[in-house]
Amino acid sequence: MNEYELFKLHSQIMEELLTRNVIRTANNPIADYAEWLVAAKLNLKLLNSSNSGFDAIDVDNKRIQIKCRKLKKTNGSRQLGVIRNIDNNPFDSLIAIIFNENYEVIEAYKIPLAIIKNHSKYSSHQNGHILHLKGSVLLDSQAENLTSNFI
Repeated sequence: MNEYELFKLHSQIMEELLTRNVIRTANNPIADYAEWLVAAKLNLKLLNSSNSGFDAIDVDNKRIQIKCRKLKKTNGSRQLGVIRNIDNNPFDSLIAIIFNENYEVIEAYKIPLAIIKNHSKYSSHQNGHILHLKGSVLLDSQAENLTSNFI
């Protein structure tokens, strides 16, 4: 396939994923896919994509924020997307998913908000908190490894 044909195929795939409700926007599909996958695997109620502060609720009505990162051979950063308004307690727990290059889940964690506050750093440039899913945040006894739910 030439470049034009690849972009055309990408467009068709995005439309099909939207039709199947796997993704909810026309943005980079990885975030929508992570939200859909987490909700399906953990029996969460996924909220409207315009909901602010959290993406889903669990059976106990706890607010869940879902973030992900897709690792690449050229970029192994484990930095999740910006977490906004953390001081307003917008969610109860964050579920973080790490994908490999083929969109396969290689790690998944549920982390309470208090842990996120302790291990993230505020970035004025991005107007939110930055969390790297590694080291002390994963060693915290309150961080729950959920990887087996996705394999």
